[in-house]
This record gives sequence, C-alpha cells and structure tokens, in this order.
Amino acid sequence: MTQDTADMAAPAQQGKSLLTQDARTRKRNAAETRFKAYGIAALGFSILFLAVLLFAIIRNGVPAFTQTFVTIEIALPADVLDKNGNRDIEDIKKVSTFGYNPLIEDALVAAVAGIETEVEDGDLKKMLSSSAGAAVRDAVIANPDLIGQTIAFELLASSRVDGYLKGRVTREDLARDKNLDAAHLDLVDALIETGGVARKFNWDFILGSDASESRPEQAGMGVAMLGSVFMMLVVLLLSLPIGVAASIYLEEFAPQNWITDLIEVNISNLAAVPSIVFGILGLAVFIQFAHLPQSAPLVGGLTLTLMTLPTIVISTRASLKAVPPSIRAAALGVGASEMQTVFHHVLPLAMPGILTGTIIGLAQALGETAPLLLIGMVGYIASNYPDGIASGFLDPNSAMPAQIFEWAKRADPAYYERAWGGIIILLVFLMTMNIIAIILRRRFERRW
Repeated sequence: MTQDTADMAAPAQQGKSLLTQDARTRKRNAAETRFKAYGIAALGFSILFLAVLLFAIIRNGVPAFTQTFVTIEIALPADVLDKNGNRDIEDIKKVSTFGYNPLIEDALVAAVAGIETEVEDGDLKKMLSSSAGAAVRDAVIANPDLIGQTIAFELLASSRVDGYLKGRVTREDLARDKNLDAAHLDLVDALIETGGVARKFNWDFILGSDASESRPEQAGMGVAMLGSVFMMLVVLLLSLPIGVAASIYLEEFAPQNWITDLIEVNISNLAAVPSIVFGILGLAVFIQFAHLPQSAPLVGGLTLTLMTLPTIVISTRASLKAVPPSIRAAALGVGASEMQTVFHHVLPLAMPGILTGTIIGLAQALGETAPLLLIGMVGYIASNYPDGIASGFLDPNSAMPAQIFEWAKRADPAYYERAWGGIIILLVFLMTMNIIAIILRRRFERRW
C-alpha cells in the first residue's frame, strides 16, 4: 500500500459505519413514522365518524319501514253502502268516508268487547289513523262484492299508537296530549296479546305517496322517488350529449385563443357556484320567462342539468386528455381523418372516465335540495302518482331530497322518523349509481 492510499483510507477507518444510523437519519425516520401515524389516525377518525353517522341513520331510519296495524272485522251492510241494491259503482261511490266511520266504530267496539277499559266507545277511533275510513271505502269500491259481508281489515294505527310500539311515545308524553291518553295504551297492550294490534313491514312507506300533517302514518316515498327518476331522465338526456359534445370540441377541435380560455375559466367557475344559484336561474328562466309548470320534474331536471353540465364537461375533458397523444398520431398516420381519430380511437378509450363522471354528476344532482326549493318542489304534497309519461314530466311532483326536507320540518315526530327512513332510501339510490359507475368503468376500461 502506498503512502497516498493509506492516507485516504485512514479517515474511513476512523469514521462511523454505514450500517449505523446517525442522528440526522434517526430524526428523519422518526418524522416519517410520525407522519404515517398521523395518516393512520386521520383514517381511523374518518372511519369512526362514518360509522357513527351510518349507525345514527340506521337506528333512526329503520323504524320507518315498519308500521303498526289494527286488525278488526268490519260488517259492510248493503242497506248502508248500496241502498238501491244494484251494485252500481256510481251509487257506491256516493257513500263518503263519513258513512264508513260508524261501521269502523262498531267494529272497534266489538273488538274490545270483554276487555275492561275506561275508554269511551266514541273515543276508540283515536287508536286508528284518520285514513281508516278512506281505506275501507277504497276496498269496497275496488270490489263491490264485499258488500253484505263481514271482512277483516288491517287498518293503520294512529301515529301515537305506532310511536308507543316503537318506544317513541310513553305514557308520560300523553299527559297533555289531546289525541290519545294512557287508557288507550292499556287497550293497545290488551289487543297486542290477542293479535289485534301488530307491527309489520310497511311497503307503503316505499311505494306510497305523501300525506297531510295529520296523517304521518300514511306518508310514503314512492311518488317522490318517481319524481326523482323523471328528473334524472331529463338530466341524463340533456347533460350527457351536450356535455360530451362540448368537451370534444374544446379538447380536440377548438383553436387555442383567448375565447376558448375564457370559456374554460367560466366552466371551472360554474362548477364551484353554489347550487342555490342554479335554482334562482331555473326560477327566472324556466318558470317566470318560459312559463313552464311550477314544481314539475321537467323544470327540476332542466335546473339540475345546468348544475351538472360543468361537472360532466370537466370530467370528460380530463378523460380525453388522458388518452396518449401517440394514439392520435398513429391514427392520423394511417390515413384517418381528425374526426375519425376522435370518434373511432380517442372517444372509446375515454369512455370509462366519461361514464364515471356522468354518473357521479347524476348522483350529485340526485341529492340536491337547494335548487328544488326555488322552483316549488318542496311545498308540494306528492299525494298522487302521475297518469302517464307526459304527466310524469309536466305534473307537479316532489323529489326524494325535497320530500326528506319537507318531512324534517313538520311538527309530528313520526315525520322526523320518516325523514331518516327517506335518507336510507336516498343513500341506496346513491350507492347503486356509484356501483354502476364502477362496473361500467371496469367493463369498458382498455389498457394501452
């Protein structure tokens, strides 16, 4: 070993080994460990809050899917319901619900016979929904052959009785309640033992229509769900072709100048505009200027289309931009025109991102409430199904988020319960749309 080599090796022998961490390395590794711990903690808190939210929604909303029914046998005398005896449906319809109420009261008296109670015979009907008379009348009109028989009917219990079985109403709560008292609850307990009162799954909450504030036990989500479906059809049929066409032009054909820059900036700004601003725009343009029917799903769909377009344009342009330029160059190199290059090569490769962005935009529009406030879809009581497709688009209706908002602001606690149940239905719709987006993305995804 020469003298120069020995002098160079001496500092290395005197220094620390590369396998031993110095203070700076230990500090850097400790910082990385802390950063990972912060990320895990943040993820844990997010999952915890999500779990708490889902637990609250399920706990408060699941009871809305069940309802309390009272089973009684009601005599349907012909001399009351069909005085002429000819089973003419028009004559039968002349008997209003006031003609059926005495029959229901007699059936209640017979049902509680033998049960010791302090409730007066005339107050027994407080245990039933005010819709009981209409329910029996509708059944008789649908099947006039029931007249002259004694039929067992399952009628909705009142919201107080239903709340008692669900633990929402206690005897102490009824101390100042004019609709029900503790003696009625004693009678309910007795009827539960005999099977006359039972809590069952309520399909009418999913498929039924809204009701007035005095009949929360009859309110359902079905008509509002159909209103949301008609609105989403309008949004899909308008926003998808317009948004995709605008994106293709801006990304593939438009010249790069100050006009296109201005359009791009405004599209980005529109995506950040609060949704209620689009509601004001829809009110001014579609209702006050175009004189379209207020509270109609068509107007709601047009308003939500304006709100959804920027999202679809931005996501579609991002999908088109993600296609490698080499694919465009290869298509042009083999003689394809610019339009053939876009529609035969670029667009199919960008389709997964386009579909995903469109469905996410639709899901966002499905949950919007603020624009619907301005066009009157909140104050309308969706009590009837539309008669046809044209009626579904043009007749006044509500939507799921508007229906939930309407129920949440009503005074009866039963409507608050139904608002939570409506949130569950809305979440199922949103989850379904996001699952469809994932499936479509994987179905059409191509690798290059």
